[in-house]
Amino acid sequence: MAAPQHLRALAGMVVVTLLWSTAGVVTRQLESARSFEATFWRSAVTCLALAVYLLMAHRRGAIPSIRWRDPALWLSGLMWAVMFTCFMVALTLTSVANVLITMSVAPLVTAVLARFMLGQPVATRTWGVIVSAGAGIAWMYVHSLSADPKAVIGIAVALGVPIAAAINWNTLQRSGGAVDLVPALLVGALLSSFVALPFALPLQASPADVAWLAGLGVFQLAVPCVIAVRLARLLPAPEIALLALLEIVFGIGWAWWGAGEAPAADVLIGGAIVLASLTFDQLWIYRSGASR
Repeated sequence: MAAPQHLRALAGMVVVTLLWSTAGVVTRQLESARSFEATFWRSAVTCLALAVYLLMAHRRGAIPSIRWRDPALWLSGLMWAVMFTCFMVALTLTSVANVLITMSVAPLVTAVLARFMLGQPVATRTWGVIVSAGAGIAWMYVHSLSADPKAVIGIAVALGVPIAAAINWNTLQRSGGAVDLVPALLVGALLSSFVALPFALPLQASPADVAWLAGLGVFQLAVPCVIAVRLARLLPAPEIALLALLEIVFGIGWAWWGAGEAPAADVLIGGAIVLASLTFDQLWIYRSGASR
């Protein structure tokens, strides 16, 4: 990929992670909605937003007929559903930092799966960046991991996000653009809302809660996820997973600023290591004029 095109794709992923990272701080503003109810409202609004987008895009001819019978669409949709559901449920069980730090195993899982699913070689530099960023995450994890049983359950639920994300990024790349997988987002949001609804009843969210969660459904899920699916055609899966680590740093920052979840010095040091690792990786790619 040419350097200017790569820089545009890189900037796009930074915007995506910035939008993704707002979920934690917004969740802390909720009055009555908890766990599965928060998941239901966010996913339901995401469904509506994506349905409107797909209808408009189809009318403009931007999206061809949806290939509902393609296995890749349903696999990607299932993975989005796991990501949407596990992430929101985990946020209600443990701290924002714990959830985001747990998600940091995504690059390693993605790189390994890329090797087997795509036959995509993983550069030595990529492994080095994964190890370096992982060290920063581990540094944060030592401080953030709580012995509270509820927090441990939250961390276990959060593990579903990076595993599903790794399968998803590789599925998106494996399709090679032959199948438009933006509709898979709609499938994922529908599945997530249907799974969450029985556990969400009786609904207790206040009007303010619904407004907050509607905002998440549009601007924290629908918009950035559509962009991410498009960028998956331009960036290698391991690189996307590495860039997604920025969500950890942004998310902890949002929670600190907007919800009073101040990170300790260990978290700040670890976040700095992650940022330095990603910066090195992207500068190397830019200077070499080629991606992996």
